[in-house]
Amino acid sequence: MEASFWHSKWQRGEIAFHQSQANPLLVAHFEKLDLPKGSRVFLPLCGKTLDIAWLLAGGYRVVGAELSEIAIDELFESLGLQPKITKVGALIHYSADNIDLFVGNIFDLTAEYLGPVNAIYDRAAIVALPADTRKQYASHLLNITQAAPQLVIAYEYDQSLVDGPPFSVSGQELKQHYGATYELAALETREVEGGMKGQAASTETAWLLKSQY
Repeated sequence: MEASFWHSKWQRGEIAFHQSQANPLLVAHFEKLDLPKGSRVFLPLCGKTLDIAWLLAGGYRVVGAELSEIAIDELFESLGLQPKITKVGALIHYSADNIDLFVGNIFDLTAEYLGPVNAIYDRAAIVALPADTRKQYASHLLNITQAAPQLVIAYEYDQSLVDGPPFSVSGQELKQHYGATYELAALETREVEGGMKGQAASTETAWLLKSQY
């Protein structure tokens, strides 16, 4: 999926994927990551999600990656923070107290730029990517985070009935990408109210991924 697809979505305000509150599965299951306060949590493809405000309010530090500068400008405005903005490689780095956000292609984000993270919260990343990119994404994520534990929220529905994104990503597929590194546990599955885009029945599942070693 081309970057221009997402840029045009944000420019036109076509962001039905943006939720008006912190994700209920995050609120219900984040504690399963067993993180002390002050831990640094990475949100790939974060948009302007209110999950960031929820994590900051809970005493955690946040680092994110996002393609759209519009999204990040709006996020900082909503947080009431004035970021310091610098260039790092091909990315733009927005930073303020307890928050670092990198704008650009996530595949340009290196472990050095990212810095150490204690966990990954993937609500909108792997499901935003088409099938031929998800394997590359999963491998890149493991590499730049040293396989930090993850809380992943994924949708599952009949992909033939509805075009993504968000795409359908089954537990079986998650195990194909991550099973060699993590133990995967399905924490909770909920029905998506109204189905996926009103066209197909869909579930939303929270997965806990913790290192086998």
